[in-house]
Amino acid sequence: MLVEKKHYKMQGFTTFNGQLIPEVNIGWESWGKLNAKRDNAILVTHYFSGSSHAAGRYQEDDLLAGYWDSIIGPGKPLDTDKYFIISSDTLVNQEPFNPQVITTGPATINPDTDRPWGLDFPVVTIRDFVEVQRSLLLSLGIEELHAVIGPSMGSLQALEWAIAYPEAVKRMVSVIGMGEADAWSCLGLQQWAEPILNDPLWREGNYYNSEAPTAGVQQTLMQISLAAMSPSIINRTFNKHYPLEAAPLKDIRQGFRMVDYFKAQSLAQAKYADANHLLYLIRANQLFIAGQGKTLNEGLQKIKAECLFLPATNDLLLRPAMSQLIHQELLSLGKTSRYAEIEGDWGHLDGLNSITSQAETLKQFIN
Repeated sequence: MLVEKKHYKMQGFTTFNGQLIPEVNIGWESWGKLNAKRDNAILVTHYFSGSSHAAGRYQEDDLLAGYWDSIIGPGKPLDTDKYFIISSDTLVNQEPFNPQVITTGPATINPDTDRPWGLDFPVVTIRDFVEVQRSLLLSLGIEELHAVIGPSMGSLQALEWAIAYPEAVKRMVSVIGMGEADAWSCLGLQQWAEPILNDPLWREGNYYNSEAPTAGVQQTLMQISLAAMSPSIINRTFNKHYPLEAAPLKDIRQGFRMVDYFKAQSLAQAKYADANHLLYLIRANQLFIAGQGKTLNEGLQKIKAECLFLPATNDLLLRPAMSQLIHQELLSLGKTSRYAEIEGDWGHLDGLNSITSQAETLKQFIN
């Protein structure tokens, strides 16, 4: 499938914490057709380092398709012959300098000052991501969703949708997700932020007219990649005998090849990323509790949608127990909830790479 990036602009957006963003711009993509009743829409909410490019290619010769191309398309679980699939870039997207991403965040020009927002940009939450998506959907005449589904940070958005707009969401699918950022998760996320905060070039977020804190961004992206992968996939990819390499054995200044590989990959990613955007994304995840209220139970009580939870068995980042907790809580509240695990060797990334192992489960639930 070929797909194009589209642009949505909204004026005067007020955040969850009551601050005003005069103008918000986001990109979005879609697959399939919206029916006359406008009731066949499925919203796909993307993960932390992702974008709205969930399926298809921009050009026929693109090397890679969107991250969930295996389940979005004709005859697939998210069947484009039946459903209108839509996804949008989030606020403070990780890659504001990616030509295929449209987002608003700290790197955006503040219309009141004609300078990048920097740390004057309001703190945003997962609920704010949802509200921008809702504005986009309403602009298309879509008032209810056949389903909302997302992996990782996308699962947070999907769950928040079901709570914020219970009458509008019929089905909710959480893939490799959680219901709230517990203390362990919050501390883990903070480790992602520290390399940026400690890079002297970060300059308290005021680096847009000087050299960017690339080293900090590179280290942050490296940590994110490592957290998303399982020990088994890393050990299988990078032979266990790496510690016996000659260069690092002889010279403390020499690195291991696997470390150099991860550094190179992270540096390539850093080309499109922004340090402040990463910090804002991290904060949005740290602040998350489904419903943005006082307790998880308080939020879950509002759900009317049928729910499906698909954690990855070998996920060490968002462990299956975190999905089990929400699933069991919903059952205790008399809600409709189902649970199945994605098997694979990738760890957290099984939510992207091994999602087809639960294709039939997903197809039955969506239909």
